[in-house]
Amino acid sequence: MRGLVLYCHPLDDSFNAAVHRAAVEALRAAGHEVDDCDLDAEGFDPVLRRDERLNYHDLAHNRQSVEPYVQRLLQAQALVLVFPVWSFGLPAMLKGWFDRVLVPGVSFHLDARGRIRPGLTHLRHIVGIATYGTPRWKAWLMADPPRAAVKRFLKRLSAGRARADYLACYHMNVAGAARRERFLREVAAGMRARVAG
Repeated sequence: MRGLVLYCHPLDDSFNAAVHRAAVEALRAAGHEVDDCDLDAEGFDPVLRRDERLNYHDLAHNRQSVEPYVQRLLQAQALVLVFPVWSFGLPAMLKGWFDRVLVPGVSFHLDARGRIRPGLTHLRHIVGIATYGTPRWKAWLMADPPRAAVKRFLKRLSAGRARADYLACYHMNVAGAARRERFLREVAAGMRARVAG
């Protein structure tokens, strides 16, 4: 299976970087083809510019500036997102990827009456892997938007065909070495169990 791993964290020595490595290594060890997209390392520009917004519904032009990212998404059978949760949301660079890449004609199609038809029906698996500074109850109190983005929004764009899973390490502000190591094992096992052939 071909998996697109979207990784978003600016620090190479962060715990998130270790989580990213664990996910990629587990996928490759299981025999999957991995397109490892490090948004920070690739210098992805998350800003939806004026011309992109003006052309948002123009299918002939709305993906021109991000065509390589569109192609990588369309070639994937599994989408794995690895990211930290900041201010109870996705990091700006990953949110910008959503805004600029998940455009009409790619992730969804609009008919003349404004009805939406999902466009990511080729995806078989969607997995979010996130770290939170706060405990789970605080994320729950804020409705946990990153979890909803993976398990509801992206799953809906697959027409419900993709299995959507979410692995989270909460309360990283106080997590010790044992908790971090346990989560790395959970990530590796999760990649093997959730992204099957």
